[in-house]
Amino acid sequence: MSFFAHWSQVPERLWRWPDFAPMEIASRGDGSILIAPDALDRLQALRDALRRPVIVTSAYRDPVHNARIGGAPLSRHKAGDAFDIALRGHDRAEMLEAARAAGFTGFGFYSSFLHVDCGPKRQWGNTSWTY
Repeated sequence: MSFFAHWSQVPERLWRWPDFAPMEIASRGDGSILIAPDALDRLQALRDALRRPVIVTSAYRDPVHNARIGGAPLSRHKAGDAFDIALRGHDRAEMLEAARAAGFTGFGFYSSFLHVDCGPKRQWGNTSWTY
């Protein structure tokens, strides 16, 4: 894992995920970024499987931003291995299947986005939209 105080400091040679930019993965709070390569590999695999854009609405969160927005104190977003992905334009069941195939293990089901992470196997929220 690599931490940078601002996404603009990420060296180009370090960034290997062609469909995403450091700015998309950085904290919406202070612009810092924690790069978790395994998680980003899974995010890229998800994008490749879906063959269309994946909009990340939340990725890494600095601790102050996470607290400000009411994030869980032990949020995987603070570990850099969680992503909230907009569902607009995607089939929900297809998104979930592709996320599982990409290796994500934590799932939060919301009306407009799917939370995926690399933490312990678990799920929460209204899963009825997946059937």
